[in-house]
Amino acid sequence: AGRIGVSSASSSVAECAALEQAVPELRAVAGNIAMPGFTAPKLLWVRDHEPEAFARIGTVLLPKDYVRLRMTGDKASDLSDSAGTLWLDVGKRQWSTALLDACGLTEAQMPALFEGSAITGTLTAEVAELWGMPQVPVAAGGGDNAAGAVGVGVVKDGDALLSLGTSGVIFVATNDFRPNPARAVHAFCHALPGMWHQMSVHLSAASCIDWVARITGAAGAADLFARAEAAGPASGPELFLPYLSGERTPHNDPEVRGAFLRLDNDTDAGRLSQAVLEGVAFALADGLDVLREAGTVVERLAVIGGGARSRYWGEVIAAAMEVELVYLQGGEVGPALGAA
Repeated sequence: AGRIGVSSASSSVAECAALEQAVPELRAVAGNIAMPGFTAPKLLWVRDHEPEAFARIGTVLLPKDYVRLRMTGDKASDLSDSAGTLWLDVGKRQWSTALLDACGLTEAQMPALFEGSAITGTLTAEVAELWGMPQVPVAAGGGDNAAGAVGVGVVKDGDALLSLGTSGVIFVATNDFRPNPARAVHAFCHALPGMWHQMSVHLSAASCIDWVARITGAAGAADLFARAEAAGPASGPELFLPYLSGERTPHNDPEVRGAFLRLDNDTDAGRLSQAVLEGVAFALADGLDVLREAGTVVERLAVIGGGARSRYWGEVIAAAMEVELVYLQGGEVGPALGAA
């Protein structure tokens, strides 16, 4: 009875360690390191700190799947979103009894699993009447990254995208399960039947651009890109480590921080700007390297997100990553329109 809301909180760090100790094969089964952002450690925190609330759990639903419940009356989820719970056997595309047991939960408390394109139900008569529409079918859908990837055409083995938002994400579709958790690569089910995907996640990408623009007095990102281009590639000895918020792939270190190195008397705003573009580019190259370590071949990346507005930065990134970048019409606003 009632609902329990669980937010993304760093308070479940201890629960992550407990999960990995309880299920030594967790990384191989779930395809990921246990991190506080996943659902399982949050529910462990509830079990340990709010046992009365935990005892009342009937079904665990992800946010979009609770909306589905209200729309259709069905307790259902798609495989791509469910892979982010740490309760899924990602390779087998089914709930893992071992991972659920470690959290004191059972498969009976989980929603039914569907491929992203499958129909999970139809609108209830009440909702259809309220919205003034027929009782249309409702598909399983997908997690945000997986649905966005479908929106830009990343749908077959080797298709890949680079998202240059506040953080940076390299997303690659694969036709089999290719985990590399030791290097903080995420491996999930894709939102398409029989497909998986890998992700490298870089916590600071375009946010580094905004930061250096602010501290150097640039009018904005466009002004900063112009300053960097005027300075040119490798225009000075300056190096930038782009870890303003820690780093996920490949270091998995929330405490590491950024730095400028090798500054000299000739260092100016233009050279600092160029160093930041290069520093982020080489961090992304680190991410691509660990995807390749898991056996993935990436020949080109479709670029989306606000960072796609700068062709010059794209040239810097392409040189650092040694891969072709493809710019999509409207890609700077993201993939939601294509996903819809």
